[in-house]
Amino acid sequence: MARASTSDPTGLHRVLDDATVLPQAAERLDTRPELWPDEVRIRVEKLNLDAASFRQLTYKNGGDGDKVRAEVLDIVGTRGKMQNPETGSGGMLVGVVEEVGPESTLGLTTGDRVATLVSLTLTPLVIEDALQRWDGRSEQVPCDGYAVLFGRSIAAVIPDDLPADLSLSVMDVCGAPALTARVVADYVEPTVAVIGGGGKSGSLSLAAARQAGAGRLVCVVPHQAEADLLSATGLADDVVIADARDPIALRDAVHKAGGPADVTVVCVDVAGCEGGAILATAEQGTVIFFSMATSFSAAALGAEGLAADVKMIVGNGYVPGHAAYATELLRTHQGVRTLFEGRL
Repeated sequence: MARASTSDPTGLHRVLDDATVLPQAAERLDTRPELWPDEVRIRVEKLNLDAASFRQLTYKNGGDGDKVRAEVLDIVGTRGKMQNPETGSGGMLVGVVEEVGPESTLGLTTGDRVATLVSLTLTPLVIEDALQRWDGRSEQVPCDGYAVLFGRSIAAVIPDDLPADLSLSVMDVCGAPALTARVVADYVEPTVAVIGGGGKSGSLSLAAARQAGAGRLVCVVPHQAEADLLSATGLADDVVIADARDPIALRDAVHKAGGPADVTVVCVDVAGCEGGAILATAEQGTVIFFSMATSFSAAALGAEGLAADVKMIVGNGYVPGHAAYATELLRTHQGVRTLFEGRL
């Protein structure tokens, strides 16, 4: 295929499909290392697979790490990006800036160690070490290769005071707390329920909701061990145990803890949580979906079928200033940091 004569800040010039689609929707991307003037090339150190994708790959391959690694290599080799064909999701990466095009507006300099804040589903990616240092059993993937950022991509320089692995974990989910804070601030001392509050995005969202003025925080977790961890952090006023896929159990758990919630934040990485989240939310309340396992049709039709007057927001992972905000929450909330460090 002939090289496009001009670049597009969205990365359209890297799409190899016959149809005109954006990189995220493309079947395959052009991964050649030569840059267009507004691009940046990153020497990749580590990938962070998103939770929904990693869970699906692990389940599909029966927990066999070698098979998971082989499938990731096949996806990237075939598509020129990491986009799980089942979940549609990818993740993000950490690396060092290798080259900066003369017209790049990303504010990066050669040698900067950065975390990309755009999905691997739209990032041209080449793996050069066959993922030999990865056992296929964790979301964080040691990797040698390169990736390309477009004119409208986003990346953040990793702060000096945090370990790279910790920064990667935080920046992977930094859109969740920023949007949670924005929504909570529109209410007066609301009751906020975070479903999956023991995870990365969930714990940050709890801290953000508190900072934004939540009057009561309810955290929903799936089992007692996670409830004990959350209770020790003091991030929530109530920690309740419920299967988020069981709509009645989820509704009743939140209601007994002081609900219904004015704001419900869904941070679990399994399908089938839409109905329970809607039932747990007060009339004219808001449900924020941050899971890549969320079904638009299940949420929209479920709310309609329940005659539920709730606003539903799909978190898109980007809010201005989200990386700095999430990083500061980690620095200032020991409970959040403890949970994150326990997952590394």
